[in-house]
Amino acid sequence: MTAVPALPLARLLDHASQAVAAVRAGRSLDDALARCPPEARPGAQALAYQVLRGLGGAMAVRDIVAAKAPPPQVDALLLTSLALLWPAEQPAYADHTLVDQAVHAARGRTPAAAPFLNAVLRRFVRERAALVEAARHSPVGAFNHPLWWIERIRQDWPGQWEALLESGNRHPPMTLRVNARRGTAAAYVQRLAALGRGATAIGAQAVVLERPCPVQQLAGFDEGEVSVQDAAAQRAAPLLLGAGLPTGARVLDACAAPGGKTAHLLELADLDVLALDVDPLRLARVRDTLNRLHLAAQLRAADARDTAAWWDGRPFDAVLLDAPCSASGIVRRHPDVRWLRRPDDVVALSRVQSQMLDALWPLVAPGGRLLYATCSVFRAEGSRQIDAFLQRQPPGTARLDPQSPGHLLPVPDNSPDRSASGAASDGFHYALIHKP
Repeated sequence: MTAVPALPLARLLDHASQAVAAVRAGRSLDDALARCPPEARPGAQALAYQVLRGLGGAMAVRDIVAAKAPPPQVDALLLTSLALLWPAEQPAYADHTLVDQAVHAARGRTPAAAPFLNAVLRRFVRERAALVEAARHSPVGAFNHPLWWIERIRQDWPGQWEALLESGNRHPPMTLRVNARRGTAAAYVQRLAALGRGATAIGAQAVVLERPCPVQQLAGFDEGEVSVQDAAAQRAAPLLLGAGLPTGARVLDACAAPGGKTAHLLELADLDVLALDVDPLRLARVRDTLNRLHLAAQLRAADARDTAAWWDGRPFDAVLLDAPCSASGIVRRHPDVRWLRRPDDVVALSRVQSQMLDALWPLVAPGGRLLYATCSVFRAEGSRQIDAFLQRQPPGTARLDPQSPGHLLPVPDNSPDRSASGAASDGFHYALIHKP
């Protein structure tokens, strides 16, 4: 784990456990960390990410050693400490340090709980091997995902389900997209090497860093020469453009925020792009992204499904529908997602995806195309969604491109987008649909 700032560990444990408690109560980790004091946020985030990747095992141990779950704030501190004490090749902290600081954090927030926390953590350290083995008999303890999620992955991907779940607990690579108007991946890798930073080029524009770093440390970032974007997400723009669109072609990015795919389209071609997003605040991020890259598009806050409210009646040559989804393909980047989602969420999101497809398809010009994308590995949001859409269309009015990637799974053996080290890209689904 990345070293945390030199703040008292007890304080960081307190903030991290508050973030974990917020996630378990239904708030996103980003929202929870936004309430953390700025000086403690990097360290609390690093701890919270590690904890959420190991929360299932911590909960399984807690169920073994505690007769009943303690109050939420105490429980969050207990689970945070157990996850950080989990066996690791290179532990971030010595056992006695972490236990001591966790107890200190408890005394500062809930003093009466300190003896309980001290007793449970010391028992875990003494009996760690046996307790970890017992916890791994539980699917949630073994794979650190909710049971319903495990069962869905197993049903959707019977030959790869374990590898998929394990991949969700790994640290993702930091992947960059080199602005095609400014350079190539190979040239940027050489530039980084001259600055002492290792990286690998993947194709013409993607670069995987050996070690993540703050974007402010990236050569050319502020000048718009490079952006952060996973290799799987970088496939959207080339897929939609295909063999090319005429200069000035009308393109709709229907769910544009935070703007990475909008920008990539404009880096690759001179287009008339309308970028929609239902959230005005998120749409502001699209504007910021385009400004940094010295690119321009029309931006509008609107629900893509309500075409009467925003469409001017002119068809689009191409539509990118990066639809709202469960984000099940990017849980290694957002480890809170697995604990926030519920089975009903997938049903509700699938309904929204279907509504968006039906609303936007009539806006595609004859001879045009629509690219449906989700950062999900659930078939309900990918292949099954597209199968159902195609069945709803009259014969001969919609054609799935045979080169559509379909599901891209975040495991090295299944992903063409990986570095020499074998780091796989995120999980995605792509379907390119042509209108004759």
